[in-house]
Order: sequence, then C-alpha cells, then structure tokens
Amino acid sequence: MKRMLASLLIMLWLSPLAHAEQMMMVRVGQTFPETMMKLQEVISAHGYQLSRVQRVDIGLTTSGYVTDKYRIVFFGKLEQNRWLIEKHPELIAYLPLKIAVYAEDQDTLLVAYNPEDLLQPKTPELKKMIHQWQEDIEMMLKEMHDFGNN
Repeated sequence: MKRMLASLLIMLWLSPLAHAEQMMMVRVGQTFPETMMKLQEVISAHGYQLSRVQRVDIGLTTSGYVTDKYRIVFFGKLEQNRWLIEKHPELIAYLPLKIAVYAEDQDTLLVAYNPEDLLQPKTPELKKMIHQWQEDIEMMLKEMHDFGNN
C-alpha cells in the first residue's frame, strides 16, 4: 500500500502540468517569442479563436516593477461566448478564456485558471461546456510542455 501511494505521489509530482488549487501551470523550455507563436497555433488547432493579446509588462514597468515579457492571451469560440452571455451573464467575467504567458530566463511559463474549479454550473449543458474548456486548456498546456521539451 505504501509503495502504491508513493508511486502515485511521484507520478503526480512528475506530471508536466502543475495544479495549485484553481490554477494550471506549465514550464516551456523555449524562449518567449517561440512560445507565443506556438501557443497561438495550439489555440487555433483546438478550434478556438484568438481574441487578443494584452501586454502586462508595460503597465508593471510604468509602475516601477522590473519584469520580463508578460502577456495575457485571450481566446474563445465566438458563438459559444454569445450564447453564454445571453443565457448566463454571470459568466461574463470569465470570458474570453485566458492564458498568462511570461518569460523566466530562457524558459516561458504558461498559467491558466481551471474553469471547473472556479465555476459551479447549474445546468448539465453548461457543466459539459465548462468541462470541455478544462480538458482543452489542459491539453493545450500539455502540448506546449511537449513542444518546449523536445
């Protein structure tokens, strides 16, 4: 029993995706520009449209902080978002979906919230959609990890 528990803990620790409460994070062994380009490709490959990329580092630098490159990538599915805004306006704050991207030396970190942990859907249809978001984001982050560690 102790071996099985130890094996499970080691597998979780070695998992490329780190989960800290509601967050999913992955370290990509590529530079920031390469990672940003690949992330946009991965988002599109999963059927999502890139909404915008917001620079966060400019605001931080203006406020006196020393920071490297830092962006938030917004993405979603337009028709899905329209339906959600009409039927579930309480979710507007979570739309579009987001992945934060920031440079750390020669690596790049990607962080996203886990929509299943943050949202408590009331309808089966909404629960299914949020579960799909979680699976898609997790798969995107795994693909990015694999990209950076080849």
